[in-house]
Amino acid sequence: MPDDELVVHYVSAALDDLEDAVLWYEAKRDGLGLRFKSAVQRAEQRLAQNPGLGAPVVGRSVPRGVRRLRLKRFPYSLFYVDDGEVVVVAVAHDRRRPGYWKDRV
Repeated sequence: MPDDELVVHYVSAALDDLEDAVLWYEAKRDGLGLRFKSAVQRAEQRLAQNPGLGAPVVGRSVPRGVRRLRLKRFPYSLFYVDDGEVVVVAVAHDRRRPGYWKDRV
C-alpha cells in the first residue's frame, strides 16, 4: 500500500450491515454474496486512495462531513466520514430504510 493511502475502518454496526447483505445475496444465488463483498472491497480501495471521492450527504439531520460512495453493480452505498481516517458508518441499500444509519455518526 502506498504511503499516501488511508486505511478504511468500519463501525461495528456497518460490519453487521455488510455481513447481512453478503448473506442475503448468497442466499439468492451461490457466489453473489462474494461478488457483493468484492464490490465493497473495491470501493474501500478507491476510498483509501481518494477519501473525497464520495458525494457529500446533505440534510437537516446529517452532520457535516458525511459522504456517500455508491457501489458498482449493486444498489448499495458506503456512508462514511473522513476525519483524518475513513470510517464507514453504514453499508446501506439505496432504497430500503433511508437514513437508519444517521445516529451512528
